[in-house]
Amino acid sequence: MNDAGRNADWWRGCSIYQVYPRSFQDTSGSGGGDLRGVARRMGHVAELGVTAIWLSPFFKSPMADMGYDVSDYRAVDPMFGDLEDFDALLAEAHRHGLKVIIDQVLSHTSDRHPWFVESRSDRTNAKADWYVWADARPDGTAPSNWLSVFGGSAWEWDSVRRQYYLHNFLSAQPDLNFHNPDVQDALLDAVRFWLDRGVDGFRLDTVNYYVHDRWLRSNPPLAEAAAGTIAETNPYLYQSHLFDKTQPENLDFLKRFRALLDHYEGRASVGEVGDEDRSLQTVAAYTSGSQRLNMCYTFDLLGPQFSAAHVRGCVEAYEKQVADGWVCWAFSNHDVVRHATRWARPGEDTDRVAKFAISLLACLRGSICLYQGEELGLTEADIAFEDLRDPYGIRFWPGFKGRDGCRTPFVWDADAPNAGFSTAKPWLPIPPEHLGRAADLQSADANSVLARYRAMLALRSQHGALKRGSITFIDAADDVLAFFREANAEKLICVFNFAGEERSWTLPPGTLIFEELEFPERNARLDGLAITLQPLGCYIGRVL
Repeated sequence: MNDAGRNADWWRGCSIYQVYPRSFQDTSGSGGGDLRGVARRMGHVAELGVTAIWLSPFFKSPMADMGYDVSDYRAVDPMFGDLEDFDALLAEAHRHGLKVIIDQVLSHTSDRHPWFVESRSDRTNAKADWYVWADARPDGTAPSNWLSVFGGSAWEWDSVRRQYYLHNFLSAQPDLNFHNPDVQDALLDAVRFWLDRGVDGFRLDTVNYYVHDRWLRSNPPLAEAAAGTIAETNPYLYQSHLFDKTQPENLDFLKRFRALLDHYEGRASVGEVGDEDRSLQTVAAYTSGSQRLNMCYTFDLLGPQFSAAHVRGCVEAYEKQVADGWVCWAFSNHDVVRHATRWARPGEDTDRVAKFAISLLACLRGSICLYQGEELGLTEADIAFEDLRDPYGIRFWPGFKGRDGCRTPFVWDADAPNAGFSTAKPWLPIPPEHLGRAADLQSADANSVLARYRAMLALRSQHGALKRGSITFIDAADDVLAFFREANAEKLICVFNFAGEERSWTLPPGTLIFEELEFPERNARLDGLAITLQPLGCYIGRVL
């Protein structure tokens, strides 16, 4: 049983396990997961050795974007259960010593939220300016060139008000007007509702999208030098998003949010920052000092690049730019291709990639976030077009297949119908190749991906240098990443071989290792001053 601790800064150096409730465990026979299912499987999460769980949205919603279109911030959607089920889940998590973080989607609501229904009814109602409304240009076109992440213009014409409204994502997800203090008050009241129920923290979805430029200025194109980063499937990345997100007024709301959290003991926040060409600047601004967010995560390590140079570059850039903030590193989540698939070279064993990845993640400075199923080494599922549920994938198919491939149901029991997830047909198909990685099989295998996860998370929790210590990189070549982690009287050296071939690396002068830390299949040995690492091998030693 894991003790999450009761200190106010439990979040610093913590490990978070993201649960996607619809795909975790079905207890109702509906084919979709529910809150009772999460509570039922809490022992699995606790045995991993994490500090907290993060629940993706379970609020009342039409499910146009799988719950990220909220129609009632204070209600549980019936597909997941009810408030009593949530309270039972919370109690079960706390019984296991786990903190509970819930998603808060504050930048936008569903178009079926009562606020928006009233707002769109006319231009003079009490909530007329609770959303971002604007007149058409003289030629009838949209007020600016802003684009939606999910394709097309970010502006939708409304025939009742005869105005456009802003939606950074689906047209069914209208953006709230954060320039209106009444909107901020209403959202903070919704947050307070969950704080009073006992939640320990919040993951803030699209936290830099809250505030828009009040003058609706059009975005400039990306500089030509950045053209190589553009994804051809989505024109959204052709713009430099100077005006439709990451506005300076956002910091004022984050201060209000933090002040609310600070009225409650031991509560924390982690923000999702999607800011293509300035993500670290945004993280620095959003986590600096003690009046904003506790920590943020970015997409820097959620992409296709995976090399010693890339990881070092991301971490060093963060350490240099975010002097007094805190980061949360993640390799997978519900929005990206699973990293076991994303980073495996052609023909490479994806389980070895998964084991290597958790070894690295557990050694990085910052907090860390895991996504359900990665502890089993699950690969990205290839979902047929007719089985897709993700509107993003349906919109951009076949150039982009969407996010359903990382959202397939958890595999609990290899021999049970639907892998123990449900007694009914699952809402997304379970890939046959996932069955051999079921949790029951891996629990009995000392060399499984699951065993490596448990071992590395235990190692991280046992060593203060890994949880909160400083990080100093050591020059290395040939796909080797090496760094020191140090806190108080403990100093560790961590060495990783990203290559598909064996590598030998010599310790820096004056480095004396007096203890080698053990974990399954580290695939490395020390001989004198030389560390020999097998492909995707790892070494961690205590240094005098």
